[in-house]
Amino acid sequence: METDASPGPKGRPRPWLLVALAVVVAVAFMSWLPGKSAAPPSVPSNPRAKPRAKTVENVQPGDLEVRLNALNDPKPDAQEAERNPFRFYVKPPPPPPPPPPKVDPSTIQPPPVGPIGPPPPPPITLKYIGLLEVGNGEKVAAFSDCRSTMRGKEGDVIAGQYRLVHIGSESVVMEYVDGRGRTTIRQSGQECVGK
Repeated sequence: METDASPGPKGRPRPWLLVALAVVVAVAFMSWLPGKSAAPPSVPSNPRAKPRAKTVENVQPGDLEVRLNALNDPKPDAQEAERNPFRFYVKPPPPPPPPPPKVDPSTIQPPPVGPIGPPPPPPITLKYIGLLEVGNGEKVAAFSDCRSTMRGKEGDVIAGQYRLVHIGSESVVMEYVDGRGRTTIRQSGQECVGK
């Protein structure tokens, strides 16, 4: 029993091979032929303007003038130093800067040296929350360090290290117990209230 896959007689190609070859040749021939293609040609987004040909109306009389006598004019002389096509021009170096002015050493004064003392105390970190008025007209100021709340009258020591000097309606004056670092603290502790 013979099948389709059996080889044909020697020297003769198989029929399915001839059909495939014919299809390939036909497709190649069709793509080579000029004419309609599968995709339309693309149109440029901004086509170039066609150049206008000069017409007789556009020609000016000055365009037709030929100056043959200009060919007989003498040529300007070229200087040899400027006309060397084999050498690059090297720019001359800039002039040196002027020397600094001479200073008399006897007129130079050393910078003033101030007295070196102890560094200033660190700033007071308490926040002034507000003012309470007690029945007998006494003022009590409330302070916070955003962890705890403290109060005091003028002259009291707050937090063990600050003395309350003066209580105002919008600010207080405080200093360290030893009298250093007197500071005015404005009422700004509202962000610490309720923490």
